[in-house]
Amino acid sequence: MPANKKIKSILIIGSGPIVIGQACEFDYSGSQAAKALKNEGYRVILVNSNPATIMTDPGMADATYIEPLTTTFLEKIIEKEKPDAVLPTLGGQTALNLSMELSEKGIFDKNNVALLGASADAIEIAENRWKFKEAMEAVGIKTLNATYAKSFEEGLEASKKMGYPLMLRPSFILGGGGTGVVNNEEELNKKLKDAFTASPTQEVLIEESVYGWKEFELEVMRDSDGNGVIVCGIENFDPMGVHTGDSITVAPIQTLSDKEYQIMRDEALLCLDTIGIATGGSNVQFAVNPENGDRRIIEMNPRVSRSSALASKATGFPIAKFAALLAVGYNLTELKNDITGTTPASFEPVQDYVVVKIPRFDFPKFPSTDDILGTSMQSVGEVMSIASTFTESLTKAIRSLEIGKTGIRNIDNRFISLDKHQLQEEISVPRPRRIFAIFEAIRRNWPIEDIADLSKIDIWFLREIEKSFNVNPESTPTSILKMLGWTDEDLDNKDSKKELENNRVYKLVDTCSAEFVSKTPYLYSTNGSSNDDTASKQKKVVVIGSGPNRIGQGIEFDYCCVHGVSSLKENGYEAIMINSNPETVSTDYDTADKLYFEPLSWNEVKSVLDREKPDSVIIQLGGQTPLKLAKEIHNAGFNIAGSSLDVIDSTEDRDLFQKLCTSQDIKQPISKIANNEKELVESVKEIGFPVLLRPSYVLGGRAMRVVQTDEELNNYLNILASADEDGNPFKSGPLLVDQFLTETVEIDVDLISDGKDVFIAGILEHLEPAGVHSGDSTAVIPPYSIDKEMIKEIEDKSTKLALGLNVQGLLNIQFAIKDNELFILEANPRASRTMPFVAKVTGNQIIKAGTLLMLGYTINEIKDKTNYLNSSTKKIAIKKAIFPWSRFPAEDTMLGPEMKATGEVLGIGKDFGTALNKAYAAAGVEIGDKEKGVFVTLSDAEKPNFIEVVNKYIELDFSIYATEGTASFLKENNIESIIVGRADDESPTSLTIIEEKLISIVINTPTFANEYTDGWKIRRLSHETGVAVVSSVREAEAFLEAFLLQEKVLDDMEAIQNVS
Repeated sequence: MPANKKIKSILIIGSGPIVIGQACEFDYSGSQAAKALKNEGYRVILVNSNPATIMTDPGMADATYIEPLTTTFLEKIIEKEKPDAVLPTLGGQTALNLSMELSEKGIFDKNNVALLGASADAIEIAENRWKFKEAMEAVGIKTLNATYAKSFEEGLEASKKMGYPLMLRPSFILGGGGTGVVNNEEELNKKLKDAFTASPTQEVLIEESVYGWKEFELEVMRDSDGNGVIVCGIENFDPMGVHTGDSITVAPIQTLSDKEYQIMRDEALLCLDTIGIATGGSNVQFAVNPENGDRRIIEMNPRVSRSSALASKATGFPIAKFAALLAVGYNLTELKNDITGTTPASFEPVQDYVVVKIPRFDFPKFPSTDDILGTSMQSVGEVMSIASTFTESLTKAIRSLEIGKTGIRNIDNRFISLDKHQLQEEISVPRPRRIFAIFEAIRRNWPIEDIADLSKIDIWFLREIEKSFNVNPESTPTSILKMLGWTDEDLDNKDSKKELENNRVYKLVDTCSAEFVSKTPYLYSTNGSSNDDTASKQKKVVVIGSGPNRIGQGIEFDYCCVHGVSSLKENGYEAIMINSNPETVSTDYDTADKLYFEPLSWNEVKSVLDREKPDSVIIQLGGQTPLKLAKEIHNAGFNIAGSSLDVIDSTEDRDLFQKLCTSQDIKQPISKIANNEKELVESVKEIGFPVLLRPSYVLGGRAMRVVQTDEELNNYLNILASADEDGNPFKSGPLLVDQFLTETVEIDVDLISDGKDVFIAGILEHLEPAGVHSGDSTAVIPPYSIDKEMIKEIEDKSTKLALGLNVQGLLNIQFAIKDNELFILEANPRASRTMPFVAKVTGNQIIKAGTLLMLGYTINEIKDKTNYLNSSTKKIAIKKAIFPWSRFPAEDTMLGPEMKATGEVLGIGKDFGTALNKAYAAAGVEIGDKEKGVFVTLSDAEKPNFIEVVNKYIELDFSIYATEGTASFLKENNIESIIVGRADDESPTSLTIIEEKLISIVINTPTFANEYTDGWKIRRLSHETGVAVVSSVREAEAFLEAFLLQEKVLDDMEAIQNVS
């Protein structure tokens, strides 16, 4: 049927900040849906708190609110915008849970807002584990033996009756949060508490464990006429017990017979019918016993899921777009497949290739956490590869991870010296490195059956990998070697290497196994004799993407790539994208004019460049990944757009950068370079403690530490050595040694330059004290406490540096102000994490403008010919970082120079206080929902600095709680406080006052991170319960401003289209 035109406006609720389990795949799905609905003539209202997304760009919706995702803010927006309907299935679990809460509170009924796609009843059945189990069993779909608990005590009793092992599954969760396998009573107590904490409805399903069974997912779409299609079948390489987000996955399904697949397919469609999903996409998961084929349905997500993005990219089928259009009344037979332009969406996609997804982890940033994988997701990103065979695709996926591995046959030094027992242990325990341990066992000719028994990985996959090791390269055609996962790095013969490269061809992802002509150039490389498309002779530019998400290089850089591609297309260039990340908007089939889904390693990139012969290659937009290819691109004769290789070297090379700063009269902290341990000790001695240490060429503050003693220095070297396969802390390059400036205010500057003129897009002031990584800091634009003279100096020094470097394109500079003196910390001639935030708030499209500057435009030409740089705003905007502490419960939440944040939120307001209040609310701290109390626990060195600010809290009638030592100091300064005991003392303690909601804020100045201290427990509990924690006078004073203006917050909401 045609679209429902009675509906005029539709509210889309976003997924909020990037967190583990809910990442940028929901930016991709939300963007796709918003575009589709706008094209149909609907007024689209979008609410999301994440400033780094394409979804929240002003052009994506008619009214975009970057506001906290709470029912309070959403109710106010609904009252203001009066949408006719809400689409709750595109913003992950966050949007689904909020929609249910709004429905239960009667807010939708009160405002006559209809739920599209899935009713509240259908969502309740799908998300409530017990109701889902009952519904499935009623129609004959087998589920696991289970019981349902609505309290901790009930769960304990039920678990003892069922026996171990058990699986705990909380209701209404994302990314497996709170789930876990329980093997004994000791584990049960802790994991059951975690499960109830994770469930917003305080309900947990306790079921028999099927650890070691095979796991499958089906992405299903259904329309209002009852038509259903399986978009993609996905098989997990890892067995049940490893969260599917942390598992290697393969599409299409490889190890089921056609009969088994068809039965599973029918059950998936019956599942949607039974639940009552009216329209849209859903994800259905099954477990299969490898011994006898016994099958169980595990769960169903009544929404576009994390796997939906993977399925969309794997097949070319735009799940989110079609889900939105089905929700407004279309059926699958009426919608055209965009890839072919002729076939309807009711044609199930067919793959004549194999897709492999491998997750990317960042465990080294969380050293207190064991990297064993379980049912709670811990990966921070993923890569996807496409090739003709499983082994070829697996090799490409490994190369895409950017972890220094070249493929299946790459020897891993971590396992060479292990004895048999040690290697068996590595294969038995699921960790990110397990796949490489399996390669080592196959290299040693272990029986495949033994490896399968240890790992519970299906023997078919292992036999396919084994073929790669059993082949003789001298007698095997290179075409076969390629299919078996060999790369030129695995070959010694030059002719064979050349032949392997010459046999590389590019095939189209066409959804139909070449049955119909593809109209969308979405390409992957494999072995063959003919290409599916040809390179054009148009004016063209290649943009190299940012690869897999990781802490320090996330969605912000994909945002920049998308804006760069948009700028190219808007200004008459053919835009070609190379990337390996299936979660992102940059790899959507219609973002660039041509997409190459390939690893971002030099061989694959060079092959694309040789084929396309672009006029320019853009490396400034994708973070550090493209910059690492700069020398190879330059040496191969390709033109790097904008800032030259010399500019990159001048900012990365310490000596060159120091000379430039000296010539421009820009002060720097004292710095040295250490190539070995002896030079390091000498450098530290010369500079004096404290020093900031870091490896060269890093992103996200990887392995950065502030070191204050010789003991800490030795510990740091040991940490670096343990992270290297050879135990050499200097293997990856020299260490940089900087004087650490204490008691400073840190500044970020984002600018663009054409080499003659400079446009400063934004100056951001950090709220946290010195030593906190910029990606983890709270950033304010415009600066709120810096005088005009210092602002002028920052502008002047930034301009001098940009022109001195001869920057053409983008530049991010970080400064520190100490005792009213300005010091430069570093400069990066590329896009930064803050540029999307700055562009969103100011309305100036600096990435689009910067892209044209790279191609030779001037700033004046851009101002004359485009609207990219014509905006301004009087609003104050504050970015707050979001951390994955709930996934890493052993970690201290104390911040430092190494970045830990996975995402960010934004608060915008007319005043500093309202903006900060919103930023806090978006980060999970709702100011005003707890008692007016402040808990003060200070280190001896910091106690005198806080007297004035504590008195300010007293003036506002806050109750002051303090530990014994701090309370004694406060009393000496005529400040009375309530003394609380240590964590393990009798109540009141430092923990009970938090649990009982007696305080709104903790002022804590930690000395060091250690899980045995009370400070560690205080910080952890505060995070879990939504209590603000600050460690500086500036932050404590800022919180007061947010507190004082809390009554104004809901009246200070404006669509982003009206902010600039």
